[in-house]
Amino acid sequence: MKGLAMLKIGEIGWIEKERPACGPRDAIVRPLALAPCTSDVHTVWEGAIGERRNLILGHEALGIVDEVGDEVKDFKPGDRVIVPAITPDWETEAAQRGFPSQTGGPLGGWKFSNTKDGVFAEYFHVNLADYNLAHLPEGMSLEAGVMLPDMLSTGFMGAENARIGFGSTVAVLGIGPVGLSAVAGARLRGAGRIFAVGTRPAAVKVAKEYGATDIISYREGSTVDQILDKTGGAGVDAVIVAGGGPEVMMDAINVAKPGSVISNINYFGSGIGDQDIIPLPRVGWGYGMADKNIVTGLCPGGRVRMERLADVVMCGRMDPSLMATHVFKGFDRLKDALLLMKEKPRDLIKPVVIVEE
Repeated sequence: MKGLAMLKIGEIGWIEKERPACGPRDAIVRPLALAPCTSDVHTVWEGAIGERRNLILGHEALGIVDEVGDEVKDFKPGDRVIVPAITPDWETEAAQRGFPSQTGGPLGGWKFSNTKDGVFAEYFHVNLADYNLAHLPEGMSLEAGVMLPDMLSTGFMGAENARIGFGSTVAVLGIGPVGLSAVAGARLRGAGRIFAVGTRPAAVKVAKEYGATDIISYREGSTVDQILDKTGGAGVDAVIVAGGGPEVMMDAINVAKPGSVISNINYFGSGIGDQDIIPLPRVGWGYGMADKNIVTGLCPGGRVRMERLADVVMCGRMDPSLMATHVFKGFDRLKDALLLMKEKPRDLIKPVVIVEE
């Protein structure tokens, strides 16, 4: 089979590999729709998770089941499915403690394009199919559906971890597709005022559609000063960090009220300079004692998560297809889409590749 792979740090290309084997509780799936992610960019061009050679990329997919193991009960060949970016081993100790994304160690639930070949292939393997696949609802557009495996799941987790209550004031730092999903999640959680920090016109438009009440442009001055000025110096009840370099944590803590939560969903692909360091503001953090709490998490996966996100979309609570600004047709356009994600032109939010209609 053919796949788009990381050949080594800084280099991608098409390669040929054997079709994966199907275990008794697993599935082999062929792609229906795919989406490159900024995480792929971090992995290839920043070496964020270390050297990977000839590893097929990609972790955001809708698919068509091609084969199932003889113990799979709920899926059969021909089913159109949502494939979570995170596919935990649900019988592990970490999953039973409530942290399935961390099965097998930190980030262990992230298998695609990390510890095994990803979804940018003519066929890919899904472990524990009954737990890690969800049926794609009839009538859901492919552009909307392919946002569920990672963008919606991660962005909504940012709002969940931030403990947003009715009327909370929230700042979302970074309005790429994950940040935009966090804006939508904050509104669904009952936030009142939502500050969205970003400058790209396409993203600003969607942020307003998803519920942002204030747009903060870092080109117009300090993010911290602007938010503090607009809140009378009080700051915000919750911060969702959804983009930026290591220094963004300085802004997050400095705009947070005492007693707030800083919910990080940003993938820090590198540290400052040659050092793997993320700085914190000593005074803004109250010398470590200001009750400003930092919570982290990895995108939740699994069948139930995907089914619930699908219900959010099918019931008209939000439309994730608004983030699909660049739609390519055909499996062979994957490389173009990934390079576009690397280049990030100002009219881009998210590229999507439709493999089959």
